[in-house]
Amino acid sequence: MRLLHTMLRVGNLERSIAFYTEILGMTLLRSKEYPDGKFTLAFLGYGDESSNTAIELTYNWGVDSYDLGTGYGHIAIEVEDVYQATEAIRQQGGRILREAGPMNAGTTIIAFVEDPDGYPIELIGKR
Repeated sequence: MRLLHTMLRVGNLERSIAFYTEILGMTLLRSKEYPDGKFTLAFLGYGDESSNTAIELTYNWGVDSYDLGTGYGHIAIEVEDVYQATEAIRQQGGRILREAGPMNAGTTIIAFVEDPDGYPIELIGKR
């Protein structure tokens, strides 16, 4: 078994694809419209889906926002240097939720940023 993807519902597919590709450096792996269901799926990631986990962005036509709820946590992405990654995201207009620094009660360097729909993304320094 392996984890295939995580699905997020988004209010503006083009804006979200731009964030994940241009700011977080993912590649748009595939996209398909489903006119009968009135939705579009886009899969993004850091490598081929045959050996890497992807993010599935689901755009339900005509829905521009969602209540994220209290059960959702975050997506985590490993980066070489959390301080540099945070600054690069800031320079590209990304929203920083928590500046880079040691985690609470630990030494691992982390930061949190937010995607255009409000989903938190944790940046974790490479171990």
